[in-house]
Amino acid sequence: MAHPHSSYFQPDALKKIHQLELRARFIMEGLMSGRHKSPFFGQSLEFVQHREYVPGDDLRRIDWKVWGKQDRFFVKQFEDETNLNAVLLVDGSRSMRYAGGPKKMTKFDYAATLAVSIGYQLLQQQDAVGSICFDSTIRQIVPQRTSRNHLNSIIQALESIEPQEKTSMGDVLSRAAELYPRRGMVCLFSDLFVPREEFWKGLKLLRSRGHDVMVFQILDDDELDFTFQGPTRFQGLELPQSLRCNPRALRAGYLEAINAFLEEIRRGCASNQVDYVQVRTSDPFDQTLAKALLKRR
Repeated sequence: MAHPHSSYFQPDALKKIHQLELRARFIMEGLMSGRHKSPFFGQSLEFVQHREYVPGDDLRRIDWKVWGKQDRFFVKQFEDETNLNAVLLVDGSRSMRYAGGPKKMTKFDYAATLAVSIGYQLLQQQDAVGSICFDSTIRQIVPQRTSRNHLNSIIQALESIEPQEKTSMGDVLSRAAELYPRRGMVCLFSDLFVPREEFWKGLKLLRSRGHDVMVFQILDDDELDFTFQGPTRFQGLELPQSLRCNPRALRAGYLEAINAFLEEIRRGCASNQVDYVQVRTSDPFDQTLAKALLKRR
């Protein structure tokens, strides 16, 4: 597979985690032979159980050793293995434009790079991967494909996005559940600055459809540490509001509020059986990927 020429593709990071495989935690459906468990019985080598023979069964599946002991026909059932169908949901809202400095990566660029890295890993496993970029609505949809060259389509879609609108997470997650009715993996990349009620509603809908969900919350160091010094003007990225203040007077209250917010997200994801990974934009990509992949092994 030729490596795409893009700032969203980080081969050095991927080399460090190439031995790890991203596998779905839950049983998946699929259409082709691959690496992930399916609830359907097929022709793989992993034996599951016997059942009594019925007319029409393939005679090659009869267990003759059991017949010799019980004088009754039983057939072997095997567990099919199937590929994973995954979709990468990348938040392209205005708040994702934030970067703590002119040389720092924006939250959107970090999210896009992380999504492409996971997409690459899945395609290496011959899994089907697609992507959705969204803000208040879905802006780009790349269909699920297994071709390794398909990564270029995902990259091109992400590179065409300029974050500019507010986030409407509930509507987007509901739409994703409609677009992907077959059980699979959903990876969400967002700062999660959204109304929590609609976010939980969307997650519950995806889980009720049988999807295996991973949430990557992408945040800048400034948002987590609030190390601003001296008089500062804060401008809302998604709301027409601004505030001039001495940040040192706000720091204790801000940190209490952000930590409560993060704890609510962690607890909510855990209660919905959703894998949650908090990410700083200063974190090396290989560290973030390894943490996420090792957590699921």
